[in-house]
Amino acid sequence: MKESDQIEDLTWNFDQSWDTIIKPAARLCLSTLDFSDLWDEDDSGEDEELLTSPPSQHLSLAPRPPPLPPPPPLASPLPSSSKGKVIKGHTLKLHWRELQNLAPLPRMTRFGKQTIWAGLEPVHLDTNRLEYLFESKATSTSFTVVSGRQPDNPGALPQKSSVSVLGMKRSNIITIALSSLLPPRLLPPAIYSMDSSVLDREDIQRLQALIPTEEELCLINEAKAQNPHSPLAQAELCLLTLGEIPHLSTRLQLWTFALDYDSLEKEIAEPLFHLKLAMEQLAASQTFRCILATVLAIGNFLNSCKARGFELSYLGKLSQVRDTHTRQPLLHHVCVLLLQLYPQSSDLYSDITAVTKAGKCDYSQVQSNLVQLEATCKASWEQLKVLERTEEKRKGGKGGKGEKGKGKDDVELFAPEGSIRHRLPKILKECEERLKVLRAVHRRVINRFHSFLLFLGYSRTMVRDTRAEDFCRTISNFSLEYRSTRQAVLLQREREQQKSGAESPGPSKPAGRRKCQQTPASQ
Repeated sequence: MKESDQIEDLTWNFDQSWDTIIKPAARLCLSTLDFSDLWDEDDSGEDEELLTSPPSQHLSLAPRPPPLPPPPPLASPLPSSSKGKVIKGHTLKLHWRELQNLAPLPRMTRFGKQTIWAGLEPVHLDTNRLEYLFESKATSTSFTVVSGRQPDNPGALPQKSSVSVLGMKRSNIITIALSSLLPPRLLPPAIYSMDSSVLDREDIQRLQALIPTEEELCLINEAKAQNPHSPLAQAELCLLTLGEIPHLSTRLQLWTFALDYDSLEKEIAEPLFHLKLAMEQLAASQTFRCILATVLAIGNFLNSCKARGFELSYLGKLSQVRDTHTRQPLLHHVCVLLLQLYPQSSDLYSDITAVTKAGKCDYSQVQSNLVQLEATCKASWEQLKVLERTEEKRKGGKGGKGEKGKGKDDVELFAPEGSIRHRLPKILKECEERLKVLRAVHRRVINRFHSFLLFLGYSRTMVRDTRAEDFCRTISNFSLEYRSTRQAVLLQREREQQKSGAESPGPSKPAGRRKCQQTPASQ
C-alpha cells in the first residue's frame, strides 16, 4: 500500500554529509538572518588544527587594512622627551598581559594575514607629562577585580506529585485546565488531526500536563465498573477520554516540535548572527584601533618596554589605574589624548552595538540547544514512524469489521489533508534540511571567532580558554565606560570654554571698569 511505502521512506539520514545537501555556492540563510558571507575556510575545520598544531608557512597575500589618519598636532604641545632618553623617576606600571609572539596568521582569513597590532600607527606621546602624572609614590595603590556569575534562574516548573485520580490536588489541576480547553468529547478529533486552529500552543502545553497515568486509568475503570449507573466526574471523564487516544504523549510531542521549531532555530541563529556581526564591527572600527594604539604607547612608556600588544581584558582595568597627582583614572587621560590626536574618533559604544548583544548570549547554551534540537528532530522521525505503523494496523483491521467497525477510531484516519498531521513528513524533512544549515553556520561562526582572536594576537592557548560571551562582554563594558568618560571630558571642556568666554575682558578696557559700566545699563 502507499501508506506502507511512505513508512519505508521515513528514514533518518541526518548523518548525511553537508556537501550532498547544500551546493558550495548556496546561500546560508536562516529565516531573515543571512550568513552567506561565511567563507568556505570557516567550514574547513582548520581552526581546530590551529589550536594544536604549529602554524603553516604557506600564506596567501591579503590587502592591508586602511591606515589610520595622521594625528594632527596638539593645540598646546608640551616639551616631549627625546628618543632614547632614560626615565629618571619611577612611574606606575601597567600589569597587563603582554602578547609575546605576534607572528603572521597561519593562513589567510577574512581579517587578513596580519594581526591587528601590525597595522597600528605609532602614537607620539608627551612623555614628560606622563612621567609627571604617573610618578610612583611611596605608597602604591592596589586593586582587585572580582568577577562572578549570576545565579541560575530559580524559576522552574513545579514537580507534579503522584496522586490518585480522586485526589483533591490532581482533580483541581484538571478542572482548572479544562476551564481553558474544549469539552473533553471535542479533544480527540483536534488531537488526531493536530488542528492548530482549534488548539494553540498553550492548549497543547495544558494537555501535556493532563496525560493520564496507567494507575489513574485503572482506578477510573474500576470505579466505572463498580458504579455503572453513576456518571463520572469532570476530571475523571477527561482523563478517561484522553486515555483512549493511542500514543497521546507522542502525538503532543510531535505537534509541539512542528510548532516550536522556528522559535528554537531562532534562539540558536540569532546569537550566532550577533557574534558574526560583532567581529565585523570591531574589526572595522577605527576608534578601536586608535584606542589600542594609544594604550599600547602609554603602557610601553610607563613600563619602559616595547611590547607589541596586550590582552584586551586589560581594557576593563583602565578606569582603576589613577595618576598620582590629579587622581584621574588612566581612561580619562586616554580619552583626552584621543580627542586631541584623533578628533574624528567616535564614542566606540555606538559603533559596536552587536558586541553588546553578543555579550548577553551564552554560547555554551547555544551549542547545547543545537545538540538538543538535533536529538529532538531525530526522535521525531522515530515517533512519526510509530504513528504511521499504528494507523496502518488500524486501517487494516477496519476492513474485516464492516459497518460495525466504524466509530470514533475513524477520526484518527480521517484527518484533513491540509492538517499538520498529514504534513508531518514534509515538515520534518524541511526541519532536517534547515538543521544541517544551522549546524554548518554554528561551526563556521565559531571557527571565525577563533580566527578573530588570532587576529587580535591571542595565542592558541588563550583562544582555547576564551569564551565568546566573556570576550564580548569585556569589550562592551569597556566601550560603555569609554563613552561615559568621553562625554564627561567633552562636558568639562564646554564648561571651561563658556567660563573663559564670559570672564574675558574687552580689548581696551580693564575687567573692573567694564563691569562697572555694564551695571547701570543692565539696571
